[in-house]
Formats: sequence, structure tokens, C-alpha cells
Amino acid sequence: MIQKLYDWIDERIDVAPIWRDIADHEVPEHVNPAYHFSAFVYCFGGLTFFVVVIQVLSGMFLTMYYVPDIENAWKSVYYLQSQVAHGQIVRGMHHWGASVVIVMLLLHTMRVFFQGAYKKPRELNWMVGVLIFFVMLGLGFTGYLLPWDNKAYFATQVGLDIANQVPFIGPELKTLLAGDPKIVGAQTLTRFFAIHVFFLPGALFALLAVHFILIRRQGIAGPL
Repeated sequence: MIQKLYDWIDERIDVAPIWRDIADHEVPEHVNPAYHFSAFVYCFGGLTFFVVVIQVLSGMFLTMYYVPDIENAWKSVYYLQSQVAHGQIVRGMHHWGASVVIVMLLLHTMRVFFQGAYKKPRELNWMVGVLIFFVMLGLGFTGYLLPWDNKAYFATQVGLDIANQVPFIGPELKTLLAGDPKIVGAQTLTRFFAIHVFFLPGALFALLAVHFILIRRQGIAGPL
């Protein structure tokens, strides 16, 4: 059945060359754990992407139940965890995955830095990777408020106060994020939801596409 479906698609859009280009791509020996134990450090990038995929899929599930307003945000999260089948598991995966992905990104960035993989000709990919890191931090910050509990509320207030201290544009940046420059309220929640679900994921997907294209064009950096 799967083969018939593949043949049907291949007959119409000729996916065989694309699949062969992906599947037949040779991986350098120094990134194969079967040859070098140190090759495990090259797995950090792939593991990070795996966690990102989990975050995207679990986040899509959560948005089917989440209500982004101050009256029902916490209630919808509580309903998801207590009434929806496996809801507590999926929300737990998303909650802990937000921390795991930052740790994996940090490990991947450290590997690239200490092995000098950011040097010529990979400077552009290094800059793209740094932007991905900041986008993920933004996703973590904006997602923290969404449960709308006491910890999320006051933590976001601290984060907005930090944003207010940015030179020259601090007050404008805080107003842009919070909606209301004085309080964390309904506008803040809806803005954080929009940024978390639409704006930052769009930027993340675009940056990941550039990141993977550059890796494919330039290859994986050699060992020390």
C-alpha cells in the first residue's frame, strides 16, 4: 500500500531524485560514533531539532484547548490537564521540553564554538544559529505567561521590567510586548500568545530552513 502511494506520487512530481539526494548523502567518518566515541558531540544538533519537533507537535495539540484570555486561560490549562485524555502528559512534554531545548541548544552552540566550526566558510551559519538561539529564548519567555498563574504573572512582570531597561528603546519595547505599559493584563496575554504561536515559530522555521541549507551546501565541519 505504501509503495503504491509512493509510486503514485513519484509518477506525478518525480520525488525519487529528491529522496535519493537526501538518503544517499554521505556522512563524514568523524561524525560516526561507530568510528569515534567523540562523534557523539555531533548529535547535539540533531537532538535539538528532535526536541523542537516535539515542541511543535505538542504545542499544536495544546492550542486546540487553550483559550488566550485572562478569564479562561488558567481554566483551559486546568481542563486540559484534568479532563483531556493524555493532556497532562502532552502538556508535561511541552513544559519540560521548553527547558530541554535550551540546554540542547547551549550544548550544540558550545560544540560549534570550541571546535571552531564557526570559522570560514561557516560564519553565516553561525550567525543564523545565534538567531535561532535568541528565537528559542523568546519562545520560552512568551510561553511562560500563557498558563496565567501567579508564577507566570510575576515572572513576566520581571521580564518586562528588564526589557524596559534596554537603552534608547526600552519603554517602547515594553509597550510593544505588554500592550499596556503599566500592567500585565489581557493585552499582554493575547500579544504573548500571538508572538508565541505565530511570529516566533514563523521566524524559527525560516531560520531552520536556512540553517539546514547551509549545512548541506558547506558540509559538516571537521574535527579539531
